[in-house]
Order: sequence, then C-alpha cells, then structure tokens
Amino acid sequence: MSQYDRLIMMAEDELTQYSTDARKLEKLRRKVGISTTLADRQQVKEQLNQELPTDPIGKLVMNQRQTVALPFWGIAGLGLLFGISFMQPVDLLATIAGGGLAIAIQRWGWKLQAKRLIWQTLDDLENPKPDA
Repeated sequence: MSQYDRLIMMAEDELTQYSTDARKLEKLRRKVGISTTLADRQQVKEQLNQELPTDPIGKLVMNQRQTVALPFWGIAGLGLLFGISFMQPVDLLATIAGGGLAIAIQRWGWKLQAKRLIWQTLDDLENPKPDA
C-alpha cells in the first residue's frame, strides 16, 4: 500500500469520529508527522493538488455531499412508496436508481472530503500557524 493510500485511509478513519475539523486536523497532524517523511508528504500533496476537484459540482459534492445526495434519497423513497402503494413495479426502478445514485454521491463525497482533510493536514505541517 502506498503512502498516498495509507494517508487517505487515515483521513477516512478520522471522518468516522464525531469531532470538529480542527480536532481531526490536530489528530492527523500528529499521525502524519510521525509516520511520513518530508519527501513523501510533498509527493502526496502534489498528487492531491492534481486530484482535488476544481469544477463547481466537484467542490459542492466535496463540501456538501449529504445535501447533494438528499434529492436522490427522496426519489428512492417516493419510488418505493408509489411502487408499493399503487402496485407499480416500474416505480420500484426509481427506488433502485435513486438509491444507487445517492450512495454513489455519498461515496464520492466521502473520498473527496478525506482527500481535502489530508491536504489541509499536509499544508498545516508545511506552514505551521503560530498560536494566538
């Protein structure tokens, strides 16, 4: 497993914790600082610079993945409701399509959020902010 993949997994583990972004960054800063070299950090940051989205939709999904996925969860729920209540098997296809799209958006947003968290951590390690 490459350093890049390992760092992304570390960020995903931090995303599962209920805490502020500042606390997540603080915990990641310690882990990344101890486990990587300066050359590895620079290489990963360059790779992240290329992979982080620059388009408006990608940025929206990175910052608001749940908000973007919400309409598709609604479509899935309505498809299920109408499919069961009106006995229309075609409406159940909306459930499958809406649920699949919502899950895909959530996964994509999760990965982007982890990449952004690692990028912020690497940036903090390179340019430490003085304490107030």
